[in-house]
Amino acid sequence: MTGDQYVEGILQKYSVNSASAKIAADNVAPAIRRWAGNQLATLQYSGSFAKGTANNISTDIDLFISLKSDTSETLKVIYDGVFELARGQGWAPVRQNVSIGTSVSGKKLDLVPGKIQAGYQNVHSLYKRKTGFWTQTNVKAQIDTVVNSGRVKEIRAIKAWRTLHKLTFPSFYLELSVINALKGRSASNLAGNVLHALNSIGDNLPTARIVDPANTNNVISDDLTPSEKSAVARQAKTSAGKSYWKEIIW
Repeated sequence: MTGDQYVEGILQKYSVNSASAKIAADNVAPAIRRWAGNQLATLQYSGSFAKGTANNISTDIDLFISLKSDTSETLKVIYDGVFELARGQGWAPVRQNVSIGTSVSGKKLDLVPGKIQAGYQNVHSLYKRKTGFWTQTNVKAQIDTVVNSGRVKEIRAIKAWRTLHKLTFPSFYLELSVINALKGRSASNLAGNVLHALNSIGDNLPTARIVDPANTNNVISDDLTPSEKSAVARQAKTSAGKSYWKEIIW
């Protein structure tokens, strides 16, 4: 079996069941729509499901709650409101950085509330719990960056590696790191690209500055501490040096 065949087999092993994800999303959508009322602009997939980078061993289902720009509540009130909604519905909510983690019908869903910035269609303001301030993002631009990168398979493989090795490496940070590492490389060498990305992460993650392509003031690489970056980088170099694929991802 070639390296490409092995990695393709791993991607097949961890492929997602889109139907079950839709059922989970449909279970929460009515309550969210009632809570938001006429201030809801759209309710849509974001994150890994929207980008095609989801695996069945790690990926939460991200639902982006887009509220209209004339919504009067502050971003923190909106964020807290989604948490209270989830608690009232029995969804076992957990406060995360810009999202509320929930568990519904055995599926993990991250609810991400945002408010459209006046004069824009896709630019949103989000409450950032870690800082207590707001951040700007464009979910559509983030999705397009990953979908159009041509690196979805490599990203999925690295995400499986992250989960199997129990590493803290936020998904968008990981996705951008892989895309940057593989610039200019052929898409026809899947296994070689995965190893190259691991080596690049091992060499560069502790010092590389990664920014949100939709907002250069949003420094994605600040989402990990130096020690967390070092742990990811160490494992990436160790994995890239292994002799057998089964020691890297399995």
